[in-house]
Amino acid sequence: MSHFKSVAIVTMSPSQVPYAIQLAAAEGWNPGLQDAASFYAADPEGFLMAELEGEPVGCISAVSYPGNFGFIGLYIVEPEFRGGGIGQALWRRAMQRLKGTNIGLDGVVAMQEAYARSGFKLAYRNVRYASSSLPSPGPLPDGIRLVPATEVPIEDVMAYDRRFFPAEREGFLRAWIGQPDGVALTALGSDGIRGMGVIRRCLQGHKVGPVFADNVEIAKLLLLTLASQRNSTGPVILDVPEVNPAAVALAEEAGMQVIFETARMYTGDPPLVDLGSTFGVTTFELG
Repeated sequence: MSHFKSVAIVTMSPSQVPYAIQLAAAEGWNPGLQDAASFYAADPEGFLMAELEGEPVGCISAVSYPGNFGFIGLYIVEPEFRGGGIGQALWRRAMQRLKGTNIGLDGVVAMQEAYARSGFKLAYRNVRYASSSLPSPGPLPDGIRLVPATEVPIEDVMAYDRRFFPAEREGFLRAWIGQPDGVALTALGSDGIRGMGVIRRCLQGHKVGPVFADNVEIAKLLLLTLASQRNSTGPVILDVPEVNPAAVALAEEAGMQVIFETARMYTGDPPLVDLGSTFGVTTFELG
């Protein structure tokens, strides 16, 4: 059992969520500069912190979505406090909070066996690609125009997002597409949204996510256009579901290199989402 007898697990306030982002940065996960606000908008009760004698020593997110779906992320204990049961206490509280839902996570390779012991089953791998120089975008495909996502009715953005995510996430989407230091684009055709992508500034470079698109031509247009609009140097990072061969090929043809991988795992059956049109994962932290 824990040798930290006085550890308390508390729900983070908005002003405390940046602590979780700081820990993620220290782990080398390269979070986005505005991630705290967007993540908090997903579920204001979903961020938990371990306190020892009133001082924060670890965190975990257990974000609950409508329709019995949850996602665990940001599971970090400060290095000097590891091995004393704090992580177990955080994990128990997170699992308790999401009890009765299908829970997803993106686990680092070293933790996959531990997650399996808690009932998680591997669905597929997500692979992180990076490049410091991407090609320029080509001409627009016939019948496609690019429009800022904030200028499209939010109901349309939400409806398109639901093809790729197993729950409604309006609060998060509003924050995500409107975040400072970011660009969010939709590819519009005559019959509505045909693709959507977001790029956001991170501690190092930028991450593109999500990239959802009806075909690889639109996905490529979104990826390269977003990359061309970044406002600093550093790498462009894209997290690709390995089960989508077209997404893997797109990243590799753009000259991107693999730098990291995670295991997407669920406690229940993998949700029925359109992985074949998912060219970039939204975030490893929230799914």
